[in-house]
Amino acid sequence: MVQKWVIPAVCVFAVSACESTVNQASSSNTRPASQELAKLAAPGQDLSRVRVDPATGCYFYRYRGPIETTYLPVRTSNGNPICTRAQS
Repeated sequence: MVQKWVIPAVCVFAVSACESTVNQASSSNTRPASQELAKLAAPGQDLSRVRVDPATGCYFYRYRGPIETTYLPVRTSNGNPICTRAQS
């Protein structure tokens, strides 16, 4: 009798852990791209939500795909990432 509700309860708990907290935490440090960044960036990138990765110093933009939303590096027309400092 106990087994009938244990498995569904465990499944509900496991699925509730799938909620993403990354977007909630990262949305506070995103901002629209500056005019200088927009001039350097290649076309086709959504620069309405841009953030700087503290580890690399590179800009990332929010990409909303059909399945998930993720952050991708902002790139120039040549394909190079745009960073606030030189990469080592």
